[in-house]
Amino acid sequence: MARTSNIFARVEPDIKEQAEDILTQLGIPMSNAISLFLRQVVMQRGIPFELKLSDKTPLLYGDISENEFNIEIEKGFDDLKTGNVISASELAENMKRDYNI
Repeated sequence: MARTSNIFARVEPDIKEQAEDILTQLGIPMSNAISLFLRQVVMQRGIPFELKLSDKTPLLYGDISENEFNIEIEKGFDDLKTGNVISASELAENMKRDYNI
């Protein structure tokens, strides 16, 4: 049997639990999943997936002109007129998902 080393990592409990649930369904122990990730790092000589910042950023009032602001307000009015609306709870979920706020 190959020698092994221990790794200690701090992760958010919720993320760990969700990952464990998925890995259990896949029949893969957490330690094997971490080993797979590290092997891919070695093989690809870097992180084995793309790391990038989201191109989704909320508009900030101070960053747009008065005309751009008015255009955005008109878009909102048009959405109201056509019934293209969502609940406040959906909005909060979308903001958390898209902007982490």
